Amino acid sequence: MNKIHFLLLFILFPLLSTAQNNTETISLNNGWQFSQTGKDTWYEAEVPGSVQRDLIRHNVLPDPFFGTNEKRVQWPEDENWDFKKTFTVTAGQLAHDDALLFFEGLDTQADVYLNGSRILRSENMFVGHKIPVKNILKEGENRLFIRFYSPIQSMMPARLSAGYDYPAGNDHREEKLSIYNRKAPYHFGWDWGIRIVQMGIWKPVSLTFYDKARIDDFYVKQKNITKEKAEIENIIEIFSVNKEPVEATLFVNYSPIEQNNQPPALTKKITLTHGKNLVTIPVEIENPALWMPTGWGEQNLYGFWASLQIGNQKVSDKMVTTGLRSVRLVQEPDEHGRSFYFEVNGIPLFAKGANYIPGEILTTQQDNAFYERFFDNLEATNMNFVRVWGGGIYENEEFYRQADERGILVWQDFIFGCVPYPSDDDFLKNVEEEAIYNIKRLRNHASLAFWCGNNEVEEGLKFWGWDKQYPPEVMQEWFEGYEKTFRQLIPNLVNEFDGTRSYIHGSPYIPNWGKPETFAMSDVHDWGLWYGHLPFEAMADRLPRFASEFGFQSFPEMKTIRSFAPEDQWSLESDVMKVHQKASTGNSLIKKYMDMYYHEPRNFEDFVYIGLVMQGNGMEESVEAMRRGRPYCMGALYWQINDSWPVVSWASIDYYDNWKAQHYRMRNVFAPLALGVKFQDNELRYYTMSDYLTDVNNLRLTVQVVDFNKGVIKEFKERVNAGANASQIVKTFNVAGIIPEADKANTMFRAWLTDSKGKTVSTKDYFFYWPNKLNLPETNVNTSVKYANGKYTVTLTSAKLAKDVFVEIPVMGAKFTDNFVNLLPGEKKVIEIISPELKASAKTPITVRHVRETY
Repeated sequence: MNKIHFLLLFILFPLLSTAQNNTETISLNNGWQFSQTGKDTWYEAEVPGSVQRDLIRHNVLPDPFFGTNEKRVQWPEDENWDFKKTFTVTAGQLAHDDALLFFEGLDTQADVYLNGSRILRSENMFVGHKIPVKNILKEGENRLFIRFYSPIQSMMPARLSAGYDYPAGNDHREEKLSIYNRKAPYHFGWDWGIRIVQMGIWKPVSLTFYDKARIDDFYVKQKNITKEKAEIENIIEIFSVNKEPVEATLFVNYSPIEQNNQPPALTKKITLTHGKNLVTIPVEIENPALWMPTGWGEQNLYGFWASLQIGNQKVSDKMVTTGLRSVRLVQEPDEHGRSFYFEVNGIPLFAKGANYIPGEILTTQQDNAFYERFFDNLEATNMNFVRVWGGGIYENEEFYRQADERGILVWQDFIFGCVPYPSDDDFLKNVEEEAIYNIKRLRNHASLAFWCGNNEVEEGLKFWGWDKQYPPEVMQEWFEGYEKTFRQLIPNLVNEFDGTRSYIHGSPYIPNWGKPETFAMSDVHDWGLWYGHLPFEAMADRLPRFASEFGFQSFPEMKTIRSFAPEDQWSLESDVMKVHQKASTGNSLIKKYMDMYYHEPRNFEDFVYIGLVMQGNGMEESVEAMRRGRPYCMGALYWQINDSWPVVSWASIDYYDNWKAQHYRMRNVFAPLALGVKFQDNELRYYTMSDYLTDVNNLRLTVQVVDFNKGVIKEFKERVNAGANASQIVKTFNVAGIIPEADKANTMFRAWLTDSKGKTVSTKDYFFYWPNKLNLPETNVNTSVKYANGKYTVTLTSAKLAKDVFVEIPVMGAKFTDNFVNLLPGEKKVIEIISPELKASAKTPITVRHVRETY
């Protein structure tokens, strides 16, 4: 980002031949102290941060992740907490026309005082506050004081006066207070989440001194975008300090990033009145360089710069970086029901991705390095879409900036999930302020594809049995509140303050819990797998138009388990494992599915390993069926990609950035051009599944028939073509003509595609059965390691088939070029392990296991 800012400044700044803007902004992040209200013990506070994060840092609270410590970190949520700091203001700073104090985020109920005056009452974690404070500031020392009120105790009167508890099952406390708080729902717990209900200054604080006027907001509204022309409205919001009208000139420049070919600046003479002023400057860009999703082209970005001049002085400026593109959700009647897919720059897109939850329960630990790692993992897995789920937060700027630059489209939920909400006037006024603030904050991002009102609220209202627990008048109130909030208030605000993106009231669009007959008309949260106890293979027979949630749990690998559980707690029913499994039937369900597909593992470590393999292979089967099923099915966003703490969950990457088997499988099945296979009527049908916008011709398909003990016994080669942006059958084999029925338990098919230059494009292994029906041979995997600083190179060989070979190393977050691989008889497989922690001299131990060793 620094590079982009520098280049844009270099390009545009010479065009503005006015005197330098003398606005001054100072950070107020440093020097804070905090204390429990009524106590006189003050601790140094990190800002951004939270009370609980600092209490852990000061060793007042224990490590919340270890053992059963979760219950020992709960008490701060019931207390009030005070924050204070002093800062100095000079006479020169006070000479400016105005001073603006900006709290970008306070979590959540708080009163803010400056020099004895209460300047703010905060009621919403997701809203920033700009407060004019010039008349309160004084030369020399100034004092800020914030009292944060317990989100539990401050909302207890609302619960008591409601007369009932809301059905907030993910709120892990007897009294359900989360629904009254406009703060991150996942702080209160979830079926994968620890409960740490935080308070504090969770975003930066700054103080700006300026003269005459300031540009508060700059919206580059993309009215109509085609490859021939981009029609744009530059909408600039200006606040004027002057009580009388002031003549001013507004300049707008734009240019492709890293190109010095900007047209002359657009100018507009304006008259500013006191307070808020909205100015619109339209522009048309011929033959724009379009922003394309990853895999389809370049992520071309433009810089737009607005500058305000009064007299001969530039008084304010603002820059926006965005990409020019069109994105729309297509919901149209067809012969099956109703479509549900995204069209980018006029082209249908198969959405490949996952649901994202906040990556830290201590939210402010998500720094820029976290976001870079996260998007590295998305990119490495060939994803083009990510859903920001409604139980977390509206993400930080860095999240969307990374998505813009990498071509990852973002499905953005408003932050509501899995429970009805109040709908009184005060609550909805709070929601309105939150929606406006975040629509305006995020709307310039090219990656932002879509707005969704909530996660599963209407699904719950219709199908989760609440009507059996609550009287009809309460249910009626909740349904009416849903209409007011998600079908009236929020869509009206999206239309007013965005006006370019699609919106749906909630996901799924049509409630479909356990009702596959509706799958033809909506996005789907299909929990038939897992909660519905359906087998993995059933997913191919119930394809949705768009899968926005589906998933399967696994434990994290053993090195992660060792970080929170001593060896005497390595059992499914131990106290520690119960604390680290938040789904009520989670461990028993993992075991039930394992009994369906695998031999019983010998011990807990084998159980953990087999669970990882089962999750990976089962989810690959489901996702591949969806991708083969296009254009009927046009999206697979699995639940979930990441964790917020070390836990048993549906994640494909654990908390410490270790890829599970599922993430490797997703990398393969989401490849831009992937090979798929379907076994039906004793035929193996091979598919090409391509995202490329042009045909890929002259590919060679090689199919080997492999005996588990003997190796390759037959081989077939075929020239095939992959159709553009499509999935299609390219070769069918009659299995009966290749191997007898009795040999299926001893035989697999390995197939791969190579391009015209001989490079392998995609590989696909097919087994006729799950492992408990296969005759897997006993075999030893031979391992040799070449040690170097930062990289170990592991070479694997085996005389017989070794299925799902897992290479382990006790280094958190180490990256493997591959893992959980099928090692064929006589095959040599080379895997590189990469981490800055690896030292050649240390020869960190590596272990290898495969499925047959577990029984």
